[in-house]
Amino acid sequence: MLKEFKDFIMRGNVIDLAVAVVVGAAFGAVVTALVDSLIMPLIALLVGQPNFNELAFTINDTTFQYGVFLTAVVNFLLIAAAIFLFVIKPITAVNARFAKDEEATERECPECLSEVSVKATKCKFCTSELTPTA
Repeated sequence: MLKEFKDFIMRGNVIDLAVAVVVGAAFGAVVTALVDSLIMPLIALLVGQPNFNELAFTINDTTFQYGVFLTAVVNFLLIAAAIFLFVIKPITAVNARFAKDEEATERECPECLSEVSVKATKCKFCTSELTPTA
C-alpha cells in the first residue's frame, strides 16, 4: 500500500497540480496587491472609496445587504481587468512578436475533409478536383 501511495504521489500530473496550486496562490497574492495598492487608490481618487458594503434594504425586519455582493462584483471585475491588462495583453503581444510566420503546407479537402497539399489539384483520398492555392 505504501508503494502504491508513493507511485500515486510521484505521478507527473499530481506534482504538476501541486506546483500549479502554489504558483496560483502566489500569483493571486501579486494580483490582489496590485489591485489593492495601485488600482483601488486610483479609483478612490476619481470617484471616492469604491465600497458599497453599507448598501442594504429591509423587508419585514429582514435586512438584505446587497452592497456586500456589489463590492465583491466590483472587486472581481477590477482583478479580472488587471489580469487582462497586465498579464494577458503583454503575453499575447510577446507571443505574437516571436511567433514564426509559417506558411501552411496543407489544407483541408472540402469533400472528404482530409489534409492535402496546398499545391494539390486532386485529393489523394477521395480524388475530387481541387484548385491549387497560391
